[in-house]
Amino acid sequence: MVSLKQLDLTDLSVRQVNEYLHGELLEECPARVEILNPDGLHSIAAGLDKEVEIDILGHAGYFIAGMNQRARVTIHGNVGWSVAENMMSGVVRVKGHASECAGASGHGGLLVIEGDASSRCGISLKGTEIVVGGSVGHFSAFMAQAGTLVVCGDAGPNLGDSLYEATIYVRGSIHSLGADAREEEMQADDFEKVAELLSRAEMNYDAREFKRVSSARSLYHWNADAHQEY
Repeated sequence: MVSLKQLDLTDLSVRQVNEYLHGELLEECPARVEILNPDGLHSIAAGLDKEVEIDILGHAGYFIAGMNQRARVTIHGNVGWSVAENMMSGVVRVKGHASECAGASGHGGLLVIEGDASSRCGISLKGTEIVVGGSVGHFSAFMAQAGTLVVCGDAGPNLGDSLYEATIYVRGSIHSLGADAREEEMQADDFEKVAELLSRAEMNYDAREFKRVSSARSLYHWNADAHQEY
């Protein structure tokens, strides 16, 4: 059994790296895989379905660790659009910042972004838990249906617009709430939930500093007399 496997993207294509992760990886069973020189390339480590530790050593591009199941993927740098989009399980950690649509449509697992996340973080979320160490951009958690978004910094405009049953916790300031999102009083189970997620994300903040945002559910039932004033 190989304990460490290194794949260098200066010598291999992304297709070759992903083919190894979906094929030979199952035979060699390394405890950890290091992917060297990502240099902003896209779709690295997409579609994994194995309990393995993967470290991407550098900045990476779009759709990193998309559709992840069971794997623990750490990106030691910044990432482009849609990191961990449609994730089912496992853990994806970004040591730097993330561009738009981080964690989009994720069904499960944990996404940790140690820096900031750009606009639409957690868009159409369906169950993934996201912890952002910094701030998030506008329209984050737009149409989020289930799951949790924890923001340790500030939130940009229109937070939680058209929110369904996902819950948002923000430690810093909120520029503005989107349609049908409202701030609610934190309850005992909220403090417990935030503390548990912060612990898993390895972030040292007090859960009592966070605010809760959830859906007012006024969009659940269409009312023609409202004249679009939701």
